[in-house]
Parts: sequence; structure tokens; C-alpha cells
Amino acid sequence: MPPHGGKPTSSCGLFVPQFLRPFSYPIAPKEMLQTLRFHLTRVSSNVKTGPIPVSTSSKATCPATCPFMKNGCYAASGPLAIHWQAITKGDRGTPLADFLQAIRSLPAGQLWRHNQAGDLPHSGGRISRRFIRGIVAANRGRRGFTYTHHDLSKGENLPLLRFANRNGFRVNVSTESEAAADRAIAAGLPAVIAVPSTETRKTWHTPAGNAVLVCPAQRSDTKTCANCQLCENRGRRVVIAFLAHGTGKKKANAAIAAAS
Repeated sequence: MPPHGGKPTSSCGLFVPQFLRPFSYPIAPKEMLQTLRFHLTRVSSNVKTGPIPVSTSSKATCPATCPFMKNGCYAASGPLAIHWQAITKGDRGTPLADFLQAIRSLPAGQLWRHNQAGDLPHSGGRISRRFIRGIVAANRGRRGFTYTHHDLSKGENLPLLRFANRNGFRVNVSTESEAAADRAIAAGLPAVIAVPSTETRKTWHTPAGNAVLVCPAQRSDTKTCANCQLCENRGRRVVIAFLAHGTGKKKANAAIAAAS
């Protein structure tokens, strides 16, 4: 512990809370992480993300708490589905260590999206501390952002996500109801919300008074993640809404209705 109750930091300057420091208790096993594969596309051809780096992770990273896993997941069809399946099978992608090195090689200040498909590695729904520490350190000086459907109440998920966001790796909590988005923001985390494809509003407010803004890239042919950047940096009480899309949007609409 540092003198006078100061905040402990790692050698790379990251704030490290007690539960993340060495010799506390076991973290997610290396064996579990070694079965996963990760792929970094350095210049995305996706018209919505724009030409920024994007990554894809093995399907096993997705938690059972995601309501879209077999029910309208936008990544489950089209060219992205083929790419995702190849990574999941191990035909594409790299082990975690090589993936983290690829992130460290990105230019300083680079905006990049983690997981155009996939989620955060976990064991039984408990997010991997080893992974979070690794990606936060690799992202140092860069502007990575992602989304997660992990249950905030399980294990160390909430403090791990707080740690990531506090140290520059933006993890947005994915929700399907305004109440869930309000709870995430109350817990100190950024939130996004999936809304029906039929939603016509562009902005509104949640019951807790948080502002909701429909993704600009879904409302404009000229906006992309590359020039919008709200999912990486925005006001604390702004929720980004995503219209259900893709070939499975009818199933997604039903899942959203069930969660509301």
C-alpha cells in the first residue's frame, strides 16, 4: 500500500483497486482464455463504423444473459456471421497475447471498437479479471470502446467494468429497457439501449431523467463511429439508443418487448 492512504497504481500508471492487486484470490484461468480467439481488422469496411480498427471475439465470450444470443443477434447473419464463425472455430484470429500486442501497436489516440461481434471473456458469467487488466493496459493512450451484456450483479462484474471505464477503456452496458439503463447509470457506468426498429423518436428522457439519443450513424448516411464517437466519450447521463436491425430484427423486436 502507498503511504498516507494514496491510491495504488500499476507500473503503467493505472489505478488498481484492492481486488485487482496481486495475491488477492484466483482470477479467470489462463486455460479458459487460451481457448478463445480474437481478430483485429485495422481498417473496417463497415459503413456504420467507418474506417477505424474493429475487433471480433469468439462466440464463447457472449454471456447467457444476452437476450439476442439466439434471438435476433445482428452478427448472426451475413458476412459478419461467416467471419465470426471462422474466428470461433480458430480458423482466423489470434490468441489473447497476440491480440493485446496488436492493440498496443495502434497509434496513440486511435479510436477503435472492440467486438463488432462477441463480448468480454468470462467464466460462468463472471468477467475475466485477467482479460480486463490486459486490455485496459494495452489500450493505454488509445480510445477503445465496447459493449457488454454481462450481468452487473454477478461476481466482480460491476467493479471490473468501473475499473475499465475509469482507466480509459469505455465499456457501455447494453440494456433493453429504460429502467435497466437508469440502473447502469446509477451504478456509475455508461449505458446503451436497444429499441424496436419501429421507434420514430430521435431523443427522449428515461424515468430517471437521463437523455436518450438514437445512434447518429443510424439516422444519417454521413455519420459513422469514426466521426461520431459518442459511444467512447459523451455526457454521463446520455444513453445511446440502437434501433433493432439486420435480418433478425423481428426477433430482436420481440426480445426488446419482452424485456420492457
